[in-house]
Amino acid sequence: MFVKKLELECCDAQEIHPGLLKEINEKMPQEEELYDLAELFKIFGDSTRIRILFVLFEAEVCVCDLAETLNMTQSAVSHQLRILKQNKLVKSRREGKSIFYSLADEHVRMIIDQGMDHVREDGE
Repeated sequence: MFVKKLELECCDAQEIHPGLLKEINEKMPQEEELYDLAELFKIFGDSTRIRILFVLFEAEVCVCDLAETLNMTQSAVSHQLRILKQNKLVKSRREGKSIFYSLADEHVRMIIDQGMDHVREDGE
Protein backbone atom coordinates (compact mmCIF):
# COMPACT_ATOMS: atom_id res chain seq x y z
CA MET A 1 0.00 0.00 0.00
CA PHE A 2 1.46 3.36 -1.04
CA VAL A 3 0.99 6.22 1.40
CA LYS A 4 1.91 9.69 0.28
CA LYS A 5 3.73 11.87 2.77
CA LEU A 6 1.62 14.76 4.03
CA GLU A 7 2.85 17.93 5.66
CA LEU A 8 0.84 18.84 8.72
CA GLU A 9 -0.29 22.39 9.10
CA CYS A 10 -0.02 24.04 12.51
CA CYS A 11 -1.63 27.10 14.04
CA ASP A 12 0.22 30.38 13.56
CA ALA A 13 -0.45 31.31 17.20
CA GLN A 14 -1.00 29.17 20.28
CA GLU A 15 -4.56 29.69 21.45
CA ILE A 16 -6.38 27.44 23.93
CA HIS A 17 -10.17 27.02 23.58
CA PRO A 18 -11.39 26.20 27.13
CA GLY A 19 -15.04 25.60 26.19
CA LEU A 20 -14.10 23.10 23.51
CA LEU A 21 -11.60 21.33 25.79
CA LYS A 22 -14.21 21.07 28.57
CA GLU A 23 -16.69 19.45 26.15
CA ILE A 24 -14.06 17.02 24.86
CA ASN A 25 -12.92 16.05 28.35
CA GLU A 26 -16.50 15.37 29.44
CA LYS A 27 -16.98 12.96 26.53
CA MET A 28 -13.55 11.28 26.71
CA PRO A 29 -13.81 7.62 27.76
CA GLN A 30 -12.01 6.47 30.89
CA GLU A 31 -8.33 5.57 30.52
CA GLU A 32 -9.07 1.87 31.14
CA GLU A 33 -11.63 1.82 28.31
CA LEU A 34 -9.17 3.46 25.93
CA TYR A 35 -6.53 0.90 26.88
CA ASP A 36 -8.99 -1.97 26.28
CA LEU A 37 -9.93 -0.50 22.90
CA ALA A 38 -6.27 -0.20 21.89
CA GLU A 39 -5.71 -3.82 22.95
CA LEU A 40 -8.69 -4.91 20.84
CA PHE A 41 -7.29 -3.19 17.77
CA LYS A 42 -3.94 -4.90 18.32
CA ILE A 43 -5.75 -8.21 17.80
CA PHE A 44 -6.77 -7.01 14.33
CA GLY A 45 -3.13 -6.15 13.62
CA ASP A 46 -2.24 -9.70 12.58
CA SER A 47 -3.01 -10.79 9.00
CA THR A 48 -3.39 -14.45 10.02
CA ARG A 49 -6.15 -13.56 12.46
CA ILE A 50 -7.79 -11.39 9.81
CA ARG A 51 -7.69 -14.33 7.37
CA ILE A 52 -9.32 -16.57 9.99
CA LEU A 53 -12.07 -14.01 10.54
CA PHE A 54 -12.71 -13.79 6.80
CA VAL A 55 -13.18 -17.57 6.66
CA LEU A 56 -15.58 -17.34 9.60
CA PHE A 57 -17.57 -14.67 7.73
CA GLU A 58 -18.55 -17.42 5.32
CA ALA A 59 -19.15 -20.40 7.59
CA GLU A 60 -18.80 -21.99 10.97
CA VAL A 61 -15.75 -24.27 10.64
CA CYS A 62 -13.55 -26.57 12.67
CA VAL A 63 -9.80 -26.16 13.17
CA CYS A 64 -9.09 -28.86 10.56
CA ASP A 65 -11.02 -26.95 7.89
CA LEU A 66 -9.41 -23.65 8.84
CA ALA A 67 -5.93 -25.16 8.70
CA GLU A 68 -6.61 -26.67 5.27
CA THR A 69 -8.19 -23.49 3.90
CA LEU A 70 -5.37 -21.26 5.13
CA ASN A 71 -2.57 -23.75 4.39
CA MET A 72 -1.45 -23.67 8.01
CA THR A 73 -0.87 -26.23 10.75
CA GLN A 74 -3.69 -26.99 13.15
CA SER A 75 -1.43 -25.90 15.99
CA ALA A 76 -0.84 -22.47 14.42
CA VAL A 77 -4.56 -22.03 13.76
CA SER A 78 -5.44 -23.12 17.30
CA HIS A 79 -3.01 -20.58 18.73
CA GLN A 80 -4.66 -17.75 16.77
CA LEU A 81 -8.16 -18.98 17.62
CA ARG A 82 -7.26 -18.96 21.31
CA ILE A 83 -6.28 -15.27 21.03
CA LEU A 84 -9.46 -14.45 19.11
CA LYS A 85 -11.61 -16.32 21.63
CA GLN A 86 -9.91 -14.69 24.65
CA ASN A 87 -10.79 -11.34 23.11
CA LYS A 88 -14.41 -12.35 22.49
CA LEU A 89 -14.14 -12.17 18.71
CA VAL A 90 -14.96 -15.84 18.05
CA LYS A 91 -16.95 -18.47 19.89
CA SER A 92 -16.90 -22.25 19.74
CA ARG A 93 -19.27 -25.15 20.11
CA ARG A 94 -18.68 -28.87 20.35
CA GLU A 95 -20.34 -31.35 18.01
CA GLY A 96 -19.22 -34.89 18.75
CA LYS A 97 -15.43 -34.92 18.53
CA SER A 98 -15.25 -31.66 16.58
CA ILE A 99 -15.17 -28.08 17.81
CA PHE A 100 -16.67 -25.54 15.44
CA TYR A 101 -15.76 -21.86 15.48
CA SER A 102 -17.82 -18.88 14.39
CA LEU A 103 -17.84 -15.11 14.81
CA ALA A 104 -18.82 -14.07 18.33
CA ASP A 105 -21.32 -11.52 17.01
CA GLU A 106 -22.05 -9.13 14.16
CA HIS A 107 -19.82 -6.42 15.68
CA VAL A 108 -16.78 -8.36 14.48
CA ARG A 109 -18.03 -8.32 10.89
CA MET A 110 -18.87 -4.61 11.15
CA ILE A 111 -15.37 -3.75 12.40
CA ILE A 112 -13.72 -5.66 9.55
CA ASP A 113 -16.17 -4.33 6.94
CA GLN A 114 -15.55 -0.73 8.01
CA GLY A 115 -11.81 -1.33 7.97
CA MET A 116 -12.05 -2.74 4.43
CA ASP A 117 -14.16 0.25 3.34
CA HIS A 118 -11.46 2.53 4.68
CA VAL A 119 -8.64 0.58 2.99
CA ARG A 120 -10.48 0.61 -0.34
CA GLU A 121 -11.28 4.36 -0.23
CA ASP A 122 -9.73 6.52 -2.87
CA GLY A 123 -7.45 9.29 -1.64
CA GLU A 124 -8.69 12.63 -0.46
